[in-house]
Amino acid sequence: MTDNSGPKPAPERDSADFLAGFDDVPLFMKSLPDEDTENTALSALQSLAYEGTPDEIALNFKEQGNEYFKGKRYREALGFYKQGVEAKPEDKTILEALLCNTAACNLELKNYGSVLRDCSKAISNNEKCSKAYYRSALALLALERVDEAVDCCQRCLAFDQDNTGIRAVHEKALKAKKEKEARELAREQRIKKEQEEKAIMAAAYQARNIIDIPKPDGSSNPYAPHWDEEDPSKSTLIVPVFFLYPQYATSDVITDFVESTPFAAHLEAMFPPNAPPPEWDQNNEYINGRLVIYAMTRRRRLLKVGKNMTLLDVCNAAKAKIGEPKDGLELKDGCLTFVVLPKGTDVEKKWIEGYKATRNKD
Repeated sequence: MTDNSGPKPAPERDSADFLAGFDDVPLFMKSLPDEDTENTALSALQSLAYEGTPDEIALNFKEQGNEYFKGKRYREALGFYKQGVEAKPEDKTILEALLCNTAACNLELKNYGSVLRDCSKAISNNEKCSKAYYRSALALLALERVDEAVDCCQRCLAFDQDNTGIRAVHEKALKAKKEKEARELAREQRIKKEQEEKAIMAAAYQARNIIDIPKPDGSSNPYAPHWDEEDPSKSTLIVPVFFLYPQYATSDVITDFVESTPFAAHLEAMFPPNAPPPEWDQNNEYINGRLVIYAMTRRRRLLKVGKNMTLLDVCNAAKAKIGEPKDGLELKDGCLTFVVLPKGTDVEKKWIEGYKATRNKD
């Protein structure tokens, strides 16, 4: 059966595939291969490209690279400039231009290490190559090596003081250096302040018989001990505190427990009179006035917290007796921990027995 539907459109190809097809056409190749080829047209182009003196060959590649550079096709331009360098021109000005051009391409491609290598070769060829210093300075700035960028500009200005381009980069480098120095100074001051604050806090812990036990992998606690902002003398410590209720395997956290506050004030706020019990208090046993608090020391001593005792009072009570090993309250991951139990109940009795049994095993 004859198909009379007319010519069918060619399958669609994206622009990248379309342009890539030209890469195999000798006239449109981005660079010429070094190896021998059986393609007659390609062989002819190779012969033309490498025909003439080294200077003529290098100039030919330089001109082709310039055309690609003008079209912002920096990778292709770089390939031609490199072939020009490989032609080993005898004229140093041609070699200098090619090296500076490869640096310009690498600068656009953000290959800053290559820029510095290209410019170093150009300066070795001509120690007063301003373009090489200029592009080196730009690359050093991009790498945030500002001191070297300033030095690079100053070396160039020593013999080319009227170069507006290098002057502009010099000003930019000086500004970047000043900003870097300001950042480093601020960082040093911040570190010094942090170290001083840590030393003051460590002394405060020691004075209060608090033994700091940070997590090996870093703190996950969003709260941390700090000084009371309302106390200008910085002598009142505020500490995060956990209240554990082992009977129900649950807990409360008091993020800002002022050390001069009695425990009774927090219990009253957490278990107010005539308020419904917490959802977890199945037997309605956790009522202010009918609760007891225990603190555990590093050496596993059990301290009963009196109703009117403050946090500072408990810290002082945790101190080891004269002649005994160091003791105190453990600050784990930035928090002190206390156990809250219904007073005078079997729950309290069993927990104490279990704690002592575990302590004796240890």
